Amino acid sequence: MTLMQGKKGIIFGVSNKRGIAYAIAQKLYENGAEIAFTYANEAMKDRVTPIAEEMNSKLIIECDVTNEEQMKHVFEEYQKVYGTIDFVIHAVAFANKEDLHGKFSDTTKAGWDLALGVSAYSLIPMARYAKPLMNEGATITALTYLGSVRAVCNYNIMGVAKAALESTVRYLAYEFGKDGIRVNALSAGPVKTLAAKGIGDFDTMLKVAAMKAPLRRNVALEDVGKAGLYLASDMSSGVTGEVHYVDCGFNIMGVSEADAGLVKQ
Repeated sequence: MTLMQGKKGIIFGVSNKRGIAYAIAQKLYENGAEIAFTYANEAMKDRVTPIAEEMNSKLIIECDVTNEEQMKHVFEEYQKVYGTIDFVIHAVAFANKEDLHGKFSDTTKAGWDLALGVSAYSLIPMARYAKPLMNEGATITALTYLGSVRAVCNYNIMGVAKAALESTVRYLAYEFGKDGIRVNALSAGPVKTLAAKGIGDFDTMLKVAAMKAPLRRNVALEDVGKAGLYLASDMSSGVTGEVHYVDCGFNIMGVSEADAGLVKQ
């Protein structure tokens, strides 16, 4: 029996085959899971539908995560098709491009509200509407990044949003724990995705991470997909409220040999 045999759930945020959400979906599907997929708007429908069909999805539905009525409708439709939920993957994040470059102090109120609304607050109604359908032992996994706890150039408002997301994970884990539902965050290192192209000097981030990480390489989508499978499966049955790093160890480092070499120069 595979890890996810008989398990079913929903993924918010798959948009292409070069993303973390897809890597996780692929591992879940390969291990026997049934998966419902959402797409953000009509423009994204044609991208997501072929991916969902490849994984034999029975539900492919629109969901703008800033529209709570639409999110509620998604779970109503999910219940009609699948009944109960064993896992939810929150892989949605967005910020205005201008708020990811330049001075953080130039962030506008509108940009702040947009980034935190899409990237962090959306987890709360998602969890609220999912909970009545969730089996004991079910999981919610959100995607985050090291910029939540450290200053990372050109990450700016998204770092604040991810910090809020991680705090939300902890509070949901506490609230849902009595019902046997686990809530965690998966923090991947920099990995080449289409979404990452929106971050300035991303190639430099990749080079630095590979030099400083204990494993001396960048994390691969395959690595992240397997970590997502772990958090969604019973293999992590005693884990909740955690930020699980899959970044080749980069997050543990202070001064590395690479840093020391730069200083000597």
